[in-house]
Amino acid sequence: MNNSKFTEIDEEFICENCGKKVNKLGYSCRNHCPYCLHSKHLDKNPGDRAEKCHGILEPIGLETNSKKGYIIVFKCKKCGEIRKNKVAKDDEMNKIIELSSKINKQEY
Repeated sequence: MNNSKFTEIDEEFICENCGKKVNKLGYSCRNHCPYCLHSKHLDKNPGDRAEKCHGILEPIGLETNSKKGYIIVFKCKKCGEIRKNKVAKDDEMNKIIELSSKINKQEY
């Protein structure tokens, strides 16, 4: 079943947070850096590149979802908007553990 609000874009990029080259994911859309878990605020709907903000999305929390597994919660450093995305298979596990162990005193 295709979601008309989802545009699949799987491309390489240089992470604006840590500077590392990020390869294509290969099985879905690459959304965030697997090394530092940061992302960029580019989309209003997945893959549409319609967001004008272009701020850095900082990982601030981790949620679990019975269908999707672990979900990273991001907060845009520029506009403050909250975004969420699934953990990728090649994400740095130490960063995921670190994120899951944070005591988050802020509401997102």
